[in-house]
Amino acid sequence: MDQVDESRKRTARACDSCYKRKIKCDAASPKCNWCSHHNLPCTFDRVVQRKRKQKDDDEDNDRNKNSRLSERISRIEQLLEEQMLRGSSADPINYSNTLDTNTENTTAVNSPTTSISTTTSTSGSNQGLLSASVGVHFAGRELGVISLLTGIPFLLPEGQEWIQARTGQTVSSEKLSPARPPWEKERGHSYNEILMNLRNEDLFALPDRRIVDMYFDAFKRSVVMPLVFPVVDDVLFAETIEEAYKQPQASFAFGQASTRACIIAFVAFISRLPPVKEMVASTSHDILHPDHEVLVSKAQFLLSQVIQEPASLEGAQAVIMMTLYEVSSGNMRATNYYGAIAARLIFMLGGNILHTRSYSHGERAQRKQQQLRTLFWVCYTMDKDVALRTGQPPTIVDENCDLTLPPGYAENAFLDPEDPTVNLTQPSFPFDLRLSIIKSRTHSALYSVSGVQKSDAELLKSIRELDDELEEWRLSIPPRWRPTMSFSAEASDPNASMHTVLLRLNYYLCISIIHAASSRCKSWREGTGMLDGINSSLALSVEASRSTLYYLDAAEHVLVDGVFWTLLFYPMSALLSIFCSILSNPLDPRSHEDLGRLKMATVMMERIFSRNLPSKEIIHFKLVADFVSELKRLAECAIDKAWREQSSAALSAR
Repeated sequence: MDQVDESRKRTARACDSCYKRKIKCDAASPKCNWCSHHNLPCTFDRVVQRKRKQKDDDEDNDRNKNSRLSERISRIEQLLEEQMLRGSSADPINYSNTLDTNTENTTAVNSPTTSISTTTSTSGSNQGLLSASVGVHFAGRELGVISLLTGIPFLLPEGQEWIQARTGQTVSSEKLSPARPPWEKERGHSYNEILMNLRNEDLFALPDRRIVDMYFDAFKRSVVMPLVFPVVDDVLFAETIEEAYKQPQASFAFGQASTRACIIAFVAFISRLPPVKEMVASTSHDILHPDHEVLVSKAQFLLSQVIQEPASLEGAQAVIMMTLYEVSSGNMRATNYYGAIAARLIFMLGGNILHTRSYSHGERAQRKQQQLRTLFWVCYTMDKDVALRTGQPPTIVDENCDLTLPPGYAENAFLDPEDPTVNLTQPSFPFDLRLSIIKSRTHSALYSVSGVQKSDAELLKSIRELDDELEEWRLSIPPRWRPTMSFSAEASDPNASMHTVLLRLNYYLCISIIHAASSRCKSWREGTGMLDGINSSLALSVEASRSTLYYLDAAEHVLVDGVFWTLLFYPMSALLSIFCSILSNPLDPRSHEDLGRLKMATVMMERIFSRNLPSKEIIHFKLVADFVSELKRLAECAIDKAWREQSSAALSAR
């Protein structure tokens, strides 16, 4: 009996290592999570002295509860401190020391739907784009806003003054607040040119049947693409092709727009996928390959007819494939529009609801309903990703959806589709569905209109809950694919693939955006007892940004050509976070390392993203390089200025 009681006591209390660090221990056997992660012996040898908690202690704990984000934050904060102390004996990161005396003048947080007319006026060319915006904060200071129309990070006057004060340099609005973000492609001029060239063509005509069959066959034979992008059902789409080509091409009747748009959008999108493109090139040499821009322009023309017809599976597939085409091309504005139309079509067709009743209309009706549900998840994942990229509120509201995962999704999501012993039929989708649900809750809790109006205590509670949910998701991933909490320059991922690259980048993005919300806390200005916990949260956000750059560099060998617009957002977002961290505390030992990351970022991105980049898109990469170079220059000036001021102060004190 004594042995049983002793075992229970040991299971319920922390191991010696966790107790020493004052972090929560899961008491797992044979090692807890902390000891296993750091390769430490997991022992329970200390003598436990039990004492009754006093009432005053309980009250103190209640008062201090809101100052803690979570036990996991403490655990990772300890890791960050240990990493920094290996290279320097300096104090831990303390962003609070960087707040200027005029911090209390920081502009109040703007909600995503309100105008920023309360701030100092900006240039006339930018004013219209700023009419709908979400605030960008760092360490309690609102530096600017992100336009909900374009995703452009505009600097407010307060942000410009802060950067100028930290660097001693005049801020160039043209470089840091351009007319459009350098990571977004502008198609307006090229699209007008294409439309002019299409005047003499039949805009309703389908592509050559041989081309359609060729790409459809290659898509079906591809092992991975139908699982990642399950945009059509093999059987149903084959019927769509047959029905469309039975119709006279010279005529166009009401109800045919959705079918033709679906086929044209399919060829436009699928022909851009590298594995499909390579498969077609290796088997067909005598067929003129399609012009993507011409095809998508035809699909756009047909869209005006699609929305006049009754909602259909073909119409939903067409708009979703156009959404995927635009996001992979860097056209976030068009992505926003098409994503909203696609979501509305899915809702009209009932794809947002899981139908559990028995199917009485045969196998085809069941197949159609399954494809609608699959399209819902494709649309859902894209909607949540675009919302976080642009600050735009998501179109799909979770309360209106049945978010029951597809049968067997959690068990099959990380099986290797190229393993001959595995027969996968369930899609894996562009993003992990569970992570997309966390993205949705993150936007709702932290970045919605109600989210930005929360008090500090409410905001930190939401951050803690989301962080716990994200960690629960991470631990549910099989160890082979599981993202580490952070990724260092010396680390590697032997199981890296395009799937794991997107998984890791989105995991680090979620950490960053969840903890970056702590920058809105009023405690930065008031200097309350919660500041230490907020410091830790912001440190996690910056560390996730560092991990993003390190992982991209380590996974370069698995990145396929043509991912420039798909992946560019992640390093650019990380670089902006690191830039703010350097300016916030330029004398911190890690600021010198971060400056090195800014210096190598351009070289790394050029090496990764410019491979086989079309000549007409080289100019876009140059804009990205110029943007990063300006960040690097200003960060270097901030560090130099801080060292000069410190040296002058030291001389004056003698």
